[in-house]
Amino acid sequence: MPTLTVEGAGSFAIPDNKRLVLALEDEAHIDQLHACGGNARCTTCRVEFVSGEPTKMTAAEKAVLAMKGLTGVRLSCQILCDHDMTVRAISRLAGSGRPDAGKRPADDIQPRPVEWIDLPGGAGSAS
Repeated sequence: MPTLTVEGAGSFAIPDNKRLVLALEDEAHIDQLHACGGNARCTTCRVEFVSGEPTKMTAAEKAVLAMKGLTGVRLSCQILCDHDMTVRAISRLAGSGRPDAGKRPADDIQPRPVEWIDLPGGAGSAS
């Protein structure tokens, strides 16, 4: 089981290949936003990696981050917990003004990844 460390919240054993967005909610009890339901559309599920950033990302994640001009963040809905990682949960319900975090994301990454893009410099693998 990989260990997910969330700054300010602690370290948690996560079932292998669980979506990071769900691990943040279920195991770490973080009020992580996911307004689009974890479908790589809204970017509200952003996290910053302290360590263990995956070396791959879905084409959907890459496209939406580029479209919104976001750098230095990743979408927790598009990442699998398949190795130890440390993140900052920067997109939370508290203080957002939203009535809820969003519809619970599906257990599997959506949209279903048809392409994984290799990234330079990350540590780990999200394949």
